[in-house]
Amino acid sequence: MLCDFHLAIIGAGPAGLSAAARAARIDAERQAPAPTYVLLEGSPRLAKTIQRYQKGKHVMAEPGFLELRSDLRFGAGSREAILESWKQDAQRLTINTRFNAEVRKVSGEQGGFVIQLADGTSVRAAKVVLAIGLEGNPRKLGVPGEQFDEIQYQLDDPREFRNETIVVVGAGDAAIENALALAEQNDVWIINRGKEFSRAKDANLAAILAAISDPSRRLNCAYETRPRSIARTGKDVPLAMTLDTPTGERTLPCHRVIARLGSDPPRGFVESTGVQFPGPQRDAIPALSRRYESNVPGIYIVGSLAGYPLIKQAMNQGYDVAEYAYGREIQPADHPLLQWQLCGLPFERATEDVLERFKAIVPMFQELNSLAFRELIIESEVIAAYPDGPEYEEARRKVAAVRQEIASKPGRPRVTRVIREGDVIYDTGEFGTSFFTLAYGEVTLQTDVPTPVSTQLQLGEFFGEMSLLSGRPRAERAVAGPGCILMETPRRTMIKLMNSNESVRKGIDWIFVVRELQRHFAPRATARELREIASRVTVRSCKAGELLFSEGEAGSSLFIVRSGSLTLSRRRQERDLLVAQIPAGQLVGEMSLMGDSQRRETARATVASDLIEVGRAEFLQLIRRPDAPVELLQRAASEHVAENARMEVRPEASSVMNFLMAQGLGEATNALVIDESLCVGCDNCEKACAETHGGISRLDRKAGASFAQVHVPISCRHCEQPHCMKDCPPNAIKRSANGEVFIDDTCIGCGNCQVNCPYGVIRMTYEAPPKPSLWRWLLFGAGPGVGEERDYHPTEAAKAKGKKATKCDACSGVRNGPACVKACPTGAALRIGPAQFLDLADQRQQR
Repeated sequence: MLCDFHLAIIGAGPAGLSAAARAARIDAERQAPAPTYVLLEGSPRLAKTIQRYQKGKHVMAEPGFLELRSDLRFGAGSREAILESWKQDAQRLTINTRFNAEVRKVSGEQGGFVIQLADGTSVRAAKVVLAIGLEGNPRKLGVPGEQFDEIQYQLDDPREFRNETIVVVGAGDAAIENALALAEQNDVWIINRGKEFSRAKDANLAAILAAISDPSRRLNCAYETRPRSIARTGKDVPLAMTLDTPTGERTLPCHRVIARLGSDPPRGFVESTGVQFPGPQRDAIPALSRRYESNVPGIYIVGSLAGYPLIKQAMNQGYDVAEYAYGREIQPADHPLLQWQLCGLPFERATEDVLERFKAIVPMFQELNSLAFRELIIESEVIAAYPDGPEYEEARRKVAAVRQEIASKPGRPRVTRVIREGDVIYDTGEFGTSFFTLAYGEVTLQTDVPTPVSTQLQLGEFFGEMSLLSGRPRAERAVAGPGCILMETPRRTMIKLMNSNESVRKGIDWIFVVRELQRHFAPRATARELREIASRVTVRSCKAGELLFSEGEAGSSLFIVRSGSLTLSRRRQERDLLVAQIPAGQLVGEMSLMGDSQRRETARATVASDLIEVGRAEFLQLIRRPDAPVELLQRAASEHVAENARMEVRPEASSVMNFLMAQGLGEATNALVIDESLCVGCDNCEKACAETHGGISRLDRKAGASFAQVHVPISCRHCEQPHCMKDCPPNAIKRSANGEVFIDDTCIGCGNCQVNCPYGVIRMTYEAPPKPSLWRWLLFGAGPGVGEERDYHPTEAAKAKGKKATKCDACSGVRNGPACVKACPTGAALRIGPAQFLDLADQRQQR
């Protein structure tokens, strides 16, 4: 069949336009007498999606680590400037474009595709590039009232609206940009269904966090909140949106709602071409080869339909796909980054082959398309283990040479981290937020309780999910085995991936359930053996203060606290007595399956909590296993009953526990409390804190609440799941292996952590000026003396650096522990964790 063109490109967005520009260059290089390609655009202008961006929108050139590869110009700038530069480039390159060419159908096969247009004409091409994007299929709110005229899914010009209350629903870049622009002259609420803005570009993340934390801006944010319904009010403010929030239902009056929930692929059209999707999920994307070719030979897919909507990435894809379509080989733009990252592996294979092997090994990554998986690898660290000896030393030398070679490259590219076989990757009790995937070799997980067990992980398995999901310390020791090659992925990247990919989220949730069942009931069971039981248990979420079960009701299940904490109370003489605090990782309600089916206590979530519910049938199946620690379970249950009874007869201790929970210690791992019966008010604790931390105290002794001579000052609690850690643009808030939450010197001073902390323990401060030495103060009275100098005047250098976030780090790395405790002359200052709360409460009662 004679074709009109070698290549037909459908869609003139960034990817399609870049593909056409490259095709035009190839024609020029080959001195083709007529265009061998055509760019088909259904609208009258180039880049319809960019045309529909809000007016004046600043377009970012992300990802920053990636170089642009295109015959078109592109850099960060206004929507209008970028469109104008593309228009000029299209004219300069004389790109062969047909506007108003709406495509209705693609049929045929490679070498003879027929593209039917809405005007009745057709185009024939040997190969086809689909660069059609997703913008025509916005996701709806899916709640009653979504049909009202004031509900919209696009914002063309934010200046059209003034002095309205507007609700923006979404947590991606489009929602953020809309909210920021509208807040210039409206009262805006942005509704985030998650705990943080995990999918946003770094610049947008910094901008939205700064706006939320600035009291002068007309912008508010509701996290972990979902729309439930929208109703008309018949008033000046026409709508009332009902929201499901972590603290209960709330109604928000508003003039309009702008929903930016992403878009779905035009699946019907794409499947009509013969292209297949890997699954039924609405956000599934077609499976593509490394050259962006679909299962239909000759049909290529690039841009947001290929799974990644960033403009720079789409333009690079367009450039590359034109090269492939004309039979020319080229390495992707991110190829050097991946080469450096994989430079220390113990085998010589092409980078693309290694990536395909990695992706094929890990079941939960198999639904990621190649581009998304490459991005995951680039943001992770690759770790390779060698036997101790010449191989290990040679690998270290090789990696060191590559590191030196690329030292001047922008963005600090990663290289392979080389370790020895037998090295401990992390140890029991350490805190960490990264996630590990085993790509080659072996890793052994070693647990000591309830009985010593070693579990050997195989290819494709992952670990470290407990700290990622629950904030608890590592429950096992991970040891590198023979030939071990790992991917260590940071928390923010994994949260982003879990929020955007259902199969990844389900895979991690599932293995978490399996490991909790192993830890409590079946220490020697394999994941395969527990697969069926794990599929029958459920994960429940409770809001702060929500009731889990009530005293006196019949119980048919127990719960494992996955994250958060619960309190148990008993009703006595018209008073609720707190008898226990159940932290993450513990069982609750087990007595209903171990003797007494009637609940003896009322269980309520102290903070937002996730729980794994195990029913009676599943529990009996587990404890009938030969490795089930039945005696330990029985002993623990008996101890719980005795402890709860002991607390019940000591109402004063119960009151102290209630006080501690009310102060947020239910989510603490390391909290400072002061025994007021011993405190003499010397403030040595504050002074020592300031002297240890550059002249700025991270503690306010006088502030905070007191009860029964127990004082909880303003000082960091080092929460299991730190509120401050979410949405930190530079990822400056870290957790040490011992659990201390600290802020490193990459802090940019955005103030988001200060806003997110519910306990007011973070301050934004300038660097304190240097003081004379202690001896000069003692001998000559020079300077303000020990402690923080109140109302100090920062130096010009400090002002130039700007304010930074300051908080207690529990004196991480300081010899002999926290300075506040060491400096207390009477022993009044104590640092305690959840295990000591009941002891502290009991001591109060005994005095």
